[in-house]
Amino acid sequence: MKTSINRDILKLAIPNILTNLTIPLLGIVDLALMGHLGHEAYIGALALGATVFSLLYSGLIFLRMGTTGFTAQSYGAKHFREAINWLGRGIVLALFLGLVLISFQKPIKYLVFMLIDGSEQVMSLTAEYFNYRIWAAPASLGVFVFTGWFLGMQNAKIPLTIALIINVVNIIFSVYFVRFANMGIQGVALGTVLAQYSGFVASAVFLLIYYKRMVLMLSAKLVFHIKSIKRYLKTNVDILIRSLLITGTFFYFNVLSAEVNDLVLSVNSVLLQFLWIFAYFIDGFAFAAESLTGKYVGAKNKADLKSLIRLLLIWGVGLSISFSLLNLALGKQFIALLTDNILVIDNAQTWFFWVIIIPIIGFLAFMMDGVYIGATATKPMRNVMLVSVLLVFLPAQYFLLPLWGNNGLWLALILFLLSRGVLLWAFHKPAIYKTEFD
Repeated sequence: MKTSINRDILKLAIPNILTNLTIPLLGIVDLALMGHLGHEAYIGALALGATVFSLLYSGLIFLRMGTTGFTAQSYGAKHFREAINWLGRGIVLALFLGLVLISFQKPIKYLVFMLIDGSEQVMSLTAEYFNYRIWAAPASLGVFVFTGWFLGMQNAKIPLTIALIINVVNIIFSVYFVRFANMGIQGVALGTVLAQYSGFVASAVFLLIYYKRMVLMLSAKLVFHIKSIKRYLKTNVDILIRSLLITGTFFYFNVLSAEVNDLVLSVNSVLLQFLWIFAYFIDGFAFAAESLTGKYVGAKNKADLKSLIRLLLIWGVGLSISFSLLNLALGKQFIALLTDNILVIDNAQTWFFWVIIIPIIGFLAFMMDGVYIGATATKPMRNVMLVSVLLVFLPAQYFLLPLWGNNGLWLALILFLLSRGVLLWAFHKPAIYKTEFD
């Protein structure tokens, strides 16, 4: 049985990891296109514009997560009519929120730009990027829902294919618009818009090809069932709060770094890349945890759920130790690839210890998030995040930063990740086993 569960973990985790690894590809291509336009303002504007949408969409990632959990539980319970109607609810909400973003794009842009400090040229180019890319919002959010639904149906290959389609279309159109149509940063944004709608259409096509019988079970009456909508929204609000707290914590980490000095901000930005790369891999297993936990909760299979969590723990330990050793062996070379600034390289060595231990300390938080999301135990997950931010990270940085400088700031971040993982693990039995099985 454990062999079968292990096989299912890898069947989902490997495509998820590959999907995650496509994320930086677009950024690299867009950066290369802007980097050859003859002025550094294009690079700065692209970085700011991409950051704006990254922050905007990170708060709406609940559309994927919530859909995965509910769909996986319906799949495990063999309630396929309910599974397809979770997709319907998600798509309706995604399109509604996408249209809201488009309708309120001017006040959103105004509020966001109040927080950004850049030159007049950079801000003008960033505004051009925003004005085009915001029109992709309904498709981007719709792809979130489709991805979550396919993962809930235990299918990670279709989301990988969709991600590849989006990447290929984006690259083709961005290169054409920038290099041949001379559209500058508008071309990159328009390429992204067309790619997102291509991904949305491709998702719908895959749905009709592989889940045609289930599509026929879609019912407006069930999609708009008030009790189900309330449950969906309540869960998604919990995930939204959790996501905003994570985003806010790392944003504040960068703010605190900048308050020390520009060098510390630059060094910490480089060192955080090690965490993001690790996250691409560990999230592959966390997404698998969402899918499989939901399936076993829906099937009321407590024994397999316990085995799943034990196996996920083993995979997490192995992966985190491997990354720590990899960072130790190749960290200096990777830093040299990211920057040729001698001051940044030298100071990165001073604080490199934190990069070595952060995978081992942080993996449990990533993995257990997946378990809680799959079980739709979002209220305790949200509460753990509140405790970790308000009672651990904020007090820790307040006392440790003045005492130990940047080492104190990194220790505060480590304690934040550690507290999340430990608390999620400590409370997973009452939060999931007793709630879902007793």
